[in-house]
Formats: sequence, structure tokens, C-alpha cells
Amino acid sequence: MTLAEKQQQMIEDLALIEDAQERLSAVVDRARSRPPLPETERTDANRVKGCVSLAWIVGEVRDGRCQFRCDADSPLVRGLLVLLCDLYSEATPAEVAATEPALLEQLGLAQNLSPTRLNGLRSVRAKIRDYATAQARL
Repeated sequence: MTLAEKQQQMIEDLALIEDAQERLSAVVDRARSRPPLPETERTDANRVKGCVSLAWIVGEVRDGRCQFRCDADSPLVRGLLVLLCDLYSEATPAEVAATEPALLEQLGLAQNLSPTRLNGLRSVRAKIRDYATAQARL
């Protein structure tokens, strides 16, 4: 499955929840089942700069595919990070670098976020893209 196909599938799955606020709640609930990052990975190098909340993203490449894990001190931010990490995990670095996360707008999630949160999400996307771009050059 390509990253574009995966994103479309995620959009279709979440669109089954008709209310955008309920969709956002589902995203937050889904993240609760994920283990937190260990303190050893909550480093300045993994921190998302430009995010008001404390947020971290850890990337690695296995068998030519990106894997992303994340954590944040805010449940909402953590939910959104998990959504993006799930989207981009298992994709090639080139796909990750080239694909923008359209699901936030298409699902109506972006409209329910403050400008500060949206700016933080842009920083998250930039960190993921920068990691993937660096890996694609290797």
C-alpha cells in the first residue's frame, strides 16, 4: 500500500465518525493505548521545536521503511502526533518527504484546532520531513 493509499484509508476509516469533535476524541483515545517514550528518548534532539506542548518524535529506518514513535505532555497533541506517526510509519523516506498530511483538513480536524496547535503541527510535519529527507540521501 502506498502512503497516498494509506492516507486515504485512514481518512475513510475516521470519516465514519460523523462529528468532527468526536473524530478528534477518537484520535486522542487511540493514542492512550500507546506506550510513552522512555525518558532516554525524551531528548532535546527528539523534541519538536515550535510546539508549545512538550512533544518528541523518534524516527528510524528498518528495511528501507520509516518508523516513527512519539510522545507529548498534552493528550490532544499526543493524539495528533500518533495520527501523523501512524500515517508516515512503514513508508519509504522519499514518500514521507513528498507527502503532505491532507487528512487533518479532509477530516475537519484542523478547523477545531487553535492557531498555536496548527503551528505546532507544522513543526511536527517539518521534523518528520527533515528526518525522511536526511534518510533518503543516505
